[in-house]
Amino acid sequence: MEIKQNILEAVNEWLTPTFDKATHEAVKELMTTSPKELEESFYKDLEFGTGGMRGIMGVGNNRINKYTLGKSTQGLCDYLHVAFPNQPIKAAIAYDCRHNSDTLAKLVADVFSANGIEVYLFSELRPTPELSFAVKHLGCQCGIVLTASHNPPEYNGYKVYWEDGGQIVPPEDERIINTIENLNFDQIKFNANEDLIHYIDTDVDQAFIKSSIANASFSTPAIAKENLNVVFTSLHGTSITLVPETLSQAGYTNVHIVEEQRVPNGDFPTVKSPNPEEPEALAMAIALADKTQSDIVVGTDPDCDRLGVAVRNNEGQMTLLNGNQTMILMTAFLLEQWKKAGKINGKQFVGSTIVSTPMMMELATNYNVECKVGLTGFKWIAKMIKDFPELEFIGGGEESFGFMVGDAVRDKDAVAATLLICEVAAQAKAKGSTVYKELLQLYVENGFYKEHLVSLTKKGIEGLQEISQMMVDLRENPLKEINGQRVIMVEDYQSSTATNLLDDSVTAMDIPKSNVLIYYTEDGSKICARPSGTEPKIKFYISVNAELDSVENFTEVERILNEKIKNIIIAMQLN
Repeated sequence: MEIKQNILEAVNEWLTPTFDKATHEAVKELMTTSPKELEESFYKDLEFGTGGMRGIMGVGNNRINKYTLGKSTQGLCDYLHVAFPNQPIKAAIAYDCRHNSDTLAKLVADVFSANGIEVYLFSELRPTPELSFAVKHLGCQCGIVLTASHNPPEYNGYKVYWEDGGQIVPPEDERIINTIENLNFDQIKFNANEDLIHYIDTDVDQAFIKSSIANASFSTPAIAKENLNVVFTSLHGTSITLVPETLSQAGYTNVHIVEEQRVPNGDFPTVKSPNPEEPEALAMAIALADKTQSDIVVGTDPDCDRLGVAVRNNEGQMTLLNGNQTMILMTAFLLEQWKKAGKINGKQFVGSTIVSTPMMMELATNYNVECKVGLTGFKWIAKMIKDFPELEFIGGGEESFGFMVGDAVRDKDAVAATLLICEVAAQAKAKGSTVYKELLQLYVENGFYKEHLVSLTKKGIEGLQEISQMMVDLRENPLKEINGQRVIMVEDYQSSTATNLLDDSVTAMDIPKSNVLIYYTEDGSKICARPSGTEPKIKFYISVNAELDSVENFTEVERILNEKIKNIIIAMQLN
């Protein structure tokens, strides 16, 4: 296989004395035995997406390694000195259970300290939301967490947080990226100043737990907490360090932990994917729930920022909720608690994203609060809190199984969200109801919104090109009809325009640019197309809705909506 010129140039750079002997040997091995993998490793630079930088570990500029992380950290250090001139700068660093996360975290700490920046490094693995909390709690200007969330074991990643505890957003993100791109690998300062590196653990843990309980507890009677039978699984991830203790301190003592998945392990040996969106990931937890007759199952992803929930349906069988359903349940519960406390006065808001259920808007309207909708990713919800200090943030989430309670953590937070969904379940059980019945009642009151995600994986260079072409086709040849329903509106977040197909009028949208298209049909359906920022996938988010006049008619209306979703998938050739 002939090596392309641009790849050869990149490879040759990695064979210079700037890179260590082990790197040289690994590159030469790829050249000899794996030319295809060599091309994949060097054909482009890793980029910051919606969740930061994430990729396969290995040598090359398209891989997570000492040099790509070192260069990103060096660029971040350079920018911090510009952004915060003539003042001491502090950074917090956390890491998850993945292979090399601990050594990569120390490497990042070394580069920070070599640049005169004081570092607070967690002594052991911790949940990602605790890093967001720690940034504000310790008065840091930035934070880093080494994680690849629910990606396969060969991945790792790097997320950057700013002084508000939220992930970087414009204009910082572009300025940081530009600084990184203008660096050469030989400019990285690897020689640590150990005097500037401080290890943190228990004190921050307890402050974080206390904050979580304060934000996510709502006067649930002690007996109701004791009567709730919970199964919890950490899926071999970081949540085992904090979630059981948080539940215990909050009064939830009847908690069964899936022991086979308790120990953190970057190979995730008991699951195909440690993703709580996947039903298989919670199979062992549901089996334990049936054995123990538990009311609710909660499982968190490896870095503990997202959660999957299963509850008993009206037939007593465990059923998995999707991310939109858990978001609706927790948001409605928060709104009701705030209303009971007399805290809603028109100066509050909840947050959501453009790919999440429109039912969030209905809920907000019914409680006289605003629903702000941003791009995909919790960094945009965190930005809402920063941009509207005159408004109180109640909570918010997105369809990908993440939720944020209050503003102590400026990112999706499965620690507080696990406690919150237990509060929902405990209070429901105490009044003779269930989480499932509460959800059906919300559909009766607000309309039955049903969502479905189609995720198409397209790996490698060819896959990237295929995804790009799919988006080009959808833009240049927009669908006029989907499943027999006329398309009435197309929103293009790349051009920041909304086109009304009924009168051909075009309206500018005041929202940051993103490679997203949303189609709206005349029957109220919504179809969103979006390439993933962190995985080799293109995602199609489908939302349909109908009136539900009574809980008794739920099964029939759900059947109709499921059929509509199936027909949309066929019409768009997504199957």
